[in-house]
Amino acid sequence: MQIKKATDVAFKEYGRVVTGKFDLEDLTRIMNLTEAPTDAVIYYPSIKELEELPVAEEIRKSFFGELPMQIGYCNGTNTKLNALEYHRNSEFGIAISDMIILVGKQQDIQDDFTYETSKVEAFYVNAGEMIEMYATTLHYAPCSVDGKPFRNVVILPKGTNTDIETQFSNMGEDALMTAKNKWLIAHENAKIEGAVNGLKGINIEVK
Repeated sequence: MQIKKATDVAFKEYGRVVTGKFDLEDLTRIMNLTEAPTDAVIYYPSIKELEELPVAEEIRKSFFGELPMQIGYCNGTNTKLNALEYHRNSEFGIAISDMIILVGKQQDIQDDFTYETSKVEAFYVNAGEMIEMYATTLHYAPCSVDGKPFRNVVILPKGTNTDIETQFSNMGEDALMTAKNKWLIAHENAKIEGAVNGLKGINIEVK
């Protein structure tokens, strides 16, 4: 599939690249010391050391209107789509290393909550770039570049992607909720336990 740059005008349908707004040096330094597996993907919603940095407060005020937020990371090695998720708000990411994101539009989810993977687009995010993915942008774990592990900062409203406390219905959109503020549609080949396998078509692989 064609891989465009996040700075390409085509990405404006999904989000934007944030340039020069924050000093990310300290955050990058800490992230470069974090684990990045060569055979798996790890995700931590909230990392205290990142959230205590002065830049975290700047981000909270500017991008979240002073509402509580969390800063975590998604690191590792991945080549496949596997699933698509969405939140009720934007997600901000900071690429510490080069990575590729696979995205789609919530508007293309069918009434039966299936989604055709042929509609997915790929974008290359350069190391050092900060991106916003809008609330209606479907996304999941980034993909590696040249098989190398990636490191990606993930910034979301506080509590997102943590364990849900309610027993939701297995009907309609409620069936897609796998964590707080997280609705997920999986591909059957990914074998994600407890997820609805609503992705139709190939499980896209980026090589």
